[in-house]
Amino acid sequence: MKIGKQTIKLESKPCIFSTSSIVGPKEMQGPLAQYFDMHIKDVFFDEKSFEKAESKMLETCINNLIVKSGISQKDIDVIFSGDLLNQCISSCFAIRDFDVPFLGLYGACSTFCEGLLLSSLLIEGNTANEVVASASSHFCSAERQFRLPLEHGNQKSTTAQATVTASGAALVTNRKIADNGIHITHVTPGKIIDLGVKDISNMGAAMAPAAFSTISNHLTDTGRDINYYDCIFTGDLGMHGSDMLKELFKNEGVDITHRHNDCGVLIYDEKSQDVNCGGSGCGCIASVFSSYIFNELKAKKLNKILLVATGALMSPLSSSQGESIPGIAHAIAIENEV
Repeated sequence: MKIGKQTIKLESKPCIFSTSSIVGPKEMQGPLAQYFDMHIKDVFFDEKSFEKAESKMLETCINNLIVKSGISQKDIDVIFSGDLLNQCISSCFAIRDFDVPFLGLYGACSTFCEGLLLSSLLIEGNTANEVVASASSHFCSAERQFRLPLEHGNQKSTTAQATVTASGAALVTNRKIADNGIHITHVTPGKIIDLGVKDISNMGAAMAPAAFSTISNHLTDTGRDINYYDCIFTGDLGMHGSDMLKELFKNEGVDITHRHNDCGVLIYDEKSQDVNCGGSGCGCIASVFSSYIFNELKAKKLNKILLVATGALMSPLSSSQGESIPGIAHAIAIENEV
C-alpha cells in the first residue's frame, strides 16, 4: 500500500531469513572482520583477472547463502543482483550456472537496497516465495574501469573513497520465522538528485543530497521522526558525505548525529588503513548489512533500522563527456518483531 509521496507500506512484512557475506583481504583487516562469513586471501581469488575474481566471489557468496538458508536452487524464484562493471558482467557470469531466473540491476552503490526493495515487492504481491538480493564490487576492477589503473600509482584525493572488495546476499521470504522475526516493513524508492557535482573523487558530495531527500520523504510519508529508528545506516557516503548529510539535516533543525552511521565508514579503520574518506561500491553496504548489521538485528541489539543505500549514477562515458554525477538513494525500513 502506497503511503505519502514515495513510500510503500508492506502489509505482508517480508522476512529477511538469512544473509551471506564475503570480503577481500583489506576488509578483513578492518574492524568488522569477525562478522564476515568468508574472505579471500588475495584479490585474484585463484582467477586470472580481477573481474573473474569478483564474479567468483559473488557466486561463492550466493552459494553460501543457499547453504545457510537450508534451501536448494530450485526453491529460489528469482535472483536480483548487480555490480559496478559494464553490463553487470560480474553478476551475469556469477549466476549463469544457476538454474534460477535472474534480473540484473544497476544502481551503483544503491544496488543492494534496490534488490531488497524489489524482492520485498515480489513477496508482497504474492508472486514469489523465496528471492535473493545480492551485489558485489572489487577495488581493482572498479579502479580499472572508473578511475586510474593501479599501475599508475596516482595520489588519491582526500575526498576519494576506496571501492570495497566484497559481496553480500540476503534471502527474502514470505515465511514467518519465530526465532528470527526480521522484517521489511516499508520501502521508499529514491528520486534522482543532481546538484551538478562533477568530481569523481568526491562521490559523497554527489550522493548526500539524495540521501537527505529520501530519508526526509520517508519520515514524512510514515509520520515518523528520526528517533523512531535505532540507527539510520547509509551506504556509502563515506566520511565527507556523512558530514554533508548531517549538515543538511542540521539546516532543517534536525540532529541526526546520534542516529546515523555509514557502512563506508564502518568497514575500514580510518587511522590504520589508507582509505581516505572510507569505503564505497555495491559490495560495501551489501557486505556490512549481511554481516554486522544483520547480526545486531538477530541479537536484538538493534530492533528498528532504516537502511539507505546511495548511488552515484555515473559512468566512464558520462564523465568523459563532462556530465555531472546524478545521485540516488533507496530506503528500506527493517524491524524486529518485539
